[in-house]
Amino acid sequence: MTNMKDSKLYELTAHELSEKIKNNSVSVKDIIGSVIARIEAVETKVHGFAHFNKQDALKKAGESKISGPLCGIPAAIKDNICIKDELTTCCSKILKGFKPPYDATVISKLKSAGALLLGRANMDEFAFGSSCETSCYGPTKNPYDTSRIPGGSSGGSAALVCADEAIFALGSDTGGSIRQPAALCGVVGLKPTYGRVSRYGLIAFASSLDQIGPFTKDVTDSALIMNIIAGHDPMDTTSADVPVPDYTKYLKNSVKGLKIGFPKEYFIPGLDKDVKEHLDEAFDLFKSLGAKIINISLPHTDYAVATYYIVACSEASSNLARFDGVQYGLRQEGETLADMYKYTRAEGFGDEAKRRIILGTYSLSSGYYDAYYLKAQKVRALIKKDFDEAFKVCDVILTPTTPTPAFKLGEKMKDPLQMYLSDIFTIPANLSGIPAISVPCGYSKSGLPVGMQLMAKAFDEPVLFNAAYAYEQNKKWEIKKPAI
Repeated sequence: MTNMKDSKLYELTAHELSEKIKNNSVSVKDIIGSVIARIEAVETKVHGFAHFNKQDALKKAGESKISGPLCGIPAAIKDNICIKDELTTCCSKILKGFKPPYDATVISKLKSAGALLLGRANMDEFAFGSSCETSCYGPTKNPYDTSRIPGGSSGGSAALVCADEAIFALGSDTGGSIRQPAALCGVVGLKPTYGRVSRYGLIAFASSLDQIGPFTKDVTDSALIMNIIAGHDPMDTTSADVPVPDYTKYLKNSVKGLKIGFPKEYFIPGLDKDVKEHLDEAFDLFKSLGAKIINISLPHTDYAVATYYIVACSEASSNLARFDGVQYGLRQEGETLADMYKYTRAEGFGDEAKRRIILGTYSLSSGYYDAYYLKAQKVRALIKKDFDEAFKVCDVILTPTTPTPAFKLGEKMKDPLQMYLSDIFTIPANLSGIPAISVPCGYSKSGLPVGMQLMAKAFDEPVLFNAAYAYEQNKKWEIKKPAI
């Protein structure tokens, strides 16, 4: 077995560790010991966990049986995905002490595959944010520069994988909350097709947009995790009854003849120079591998952010109405029932949650529904139509994931509109329900990760894995681990 004093097992991928377990060269105890040592060394700098208990993790490792494709592989789970009898708070004071009586479907699948669930990853409160600064537990830091944000809302999940505190993680993506932090932390983040992965047990933000997906260290792990969590679930009425292929079979080095769309609307004048430079290099690499670059137009892109925030906030205001102090979580007493509702929600929700609830309630109110929510849904249909037309001439669309590398902590907290624009390139995929993946494509001149986004038509994750894997295997730059 491995000498733990010299072990850096935490740096390996899930598929590498699985192979070592099969070969009896390491044990589950070796792996969890290595990862816990890493957590103890860097977590105070990163703050990627909302809830982590060392003794509980060691106990789980002792109970692990050598079976399943993820046997003993340590994972972090975003704090809005239910795990039976474990704290699940959406990083909000209003869910203080809440422990679900059931597992989310994705959690049941990971447990069946032998994964070891370490703890709960930090996140923006109720997934409302793009920087992981609205958590009631405090912000997560970017491992590449702890003065900067890791992205959001799944910032904790991205930072933990980046810092090697978890081998992989699950997050949720409503408008870019997997892809954006994946890009800013230099890891792989996948938003599957809407309905591809069950949402049962995901505490809802915007039900028509939310999707669970993985954060991984490489594309192979992303395909491996998707093999486990994807599939129809009768517990989720939005779950698609579509066969699940073996995604690992599409990890091919060749993209000859692949048609890659270049959308002019995503390469705007304000795009960061370092981001544009690395995206240009990615296009050149694909061309050198035999792919064809096709100029396309997605003309309604400019309306995506406004459309998203009307639709998402409207659905959020409805979903969050259940958090009132009656059945679970925080309760602030009052002389009347109305007082109890008012005091509980005032104390329990943070500023961003209140902002979105108010905006959504206004959009749905009598006299404004047609002017805002209904119109937004019509524009959403036009955005989806743009993608339908584009995929008639191309197989995938390549864009930046974010307009800039990670910005400073606190830089945009006082300007919500600027914060919302952080998701300008990721939101359209959620509005259209299509799959998208963010893959690292280099570093800025200041050493911060840059990500590229690949999008495909609904349920065509295989072509995403093919393109992403080919890029990953042929890239000309080297991965740099964060110096924390």
